[in-house]
Amino acid sequence: MTTTSPRATPRIDPVHTQLQYQVAVFARRLEQVRTSDGVGALDRAAYLLLDRLERHGPANIKTLADCLGIDSSTVTRQVAPLVGAALVGRVRDPADRRAVRLALTPLGAERLAEVRSGREELISRLLDGWPAEEQRAFCALLARFNGSLESYAAGPEAVPAGP
Repeated sequence: MTTTSPRATPRIDPVHTQLQYQVAVFARRLEQVRTSDGVGALDRAAYLLLDRLERHGPANIKTLADCLGIDSSTVTRQVAPLVGAALVGRVRDPADRRAVRLALTPLGAERLAEVRSGREELISRLLDGWPAEEQRAFCALLARFNGSLESYAAGPEAVPAGP
């Protein structure tokens, strides 16, 4: 697969034509790398759930769903194999003894650290030779783009119009 995109039509901005294509190539290649060399042996959903629990501590299903921008039933389905693999455990909610929260287990923390380290090593290899300024700019722009995607998912009218 090449990284050059189809030509823009007169009605479409050529940068947008190229960018939509590059985003599609990025998503495809990221998945190829994840499944081919074990760098991301946790799928995206598991990685994000474990990361959230590590950074913010135990949470209930609704809190996780809200933070990840998905519905509670999806979180329930995604968490089940993590609980089964002992990467996530159920703990009592100190505010409500009847309620249960999900927490990262020591095994989950270890697995997350391994996967994160592998991903960081891969990123380091991929960006080897890029000037530090370009690496920071790429990170900032990708974060901004992800922010726009998050806003769009919340409601297309919420996406800021410009800088």
